[in-house]
Amino acid sequence: MTSMTIVTAAELASATLAPSGRRAGADSGDPQLGVTTLAPEATGNLGIWECQPGGWPVVNRPDTEFTYILSGRARLTDGATGAVTEIGGGDLVILPPGWSGRWDVIETVRKVYAIY
Repeated sequence: MTSMTIVTAAELASATLAPSGRRAGADSGDPQLGVTTLAPEATGNLGIWECQPGGWPVVNRPDTEFTYILSGRARLTDGATGAVTEIGGGDLVILPPGWSGRWDVIETVRKVYAIY
């Protein structure tokens, strides 16, 4: 029998994340990443992600990302409309397959994500 996983808000905020190097494709700043996987047996990719300030383009996303911002601030630019939206702690973002745009992290962002 498989048991459920519960991660408290305090654990999400304080979890130690494995350094994962510079964000691939970054064209501004030095966006160093930290990641930890949650529920490795689950379908998809679930975890906690943190990124230092910097920016990068996203072109034709291959999958869906559901992400809840725990802390920090970033700007997302939608490639189709040019709309710029600032996001921060407490915001939920869903990026669908085929989405193109840009992430610009203003203050180190920590988020919980599910990619499938």
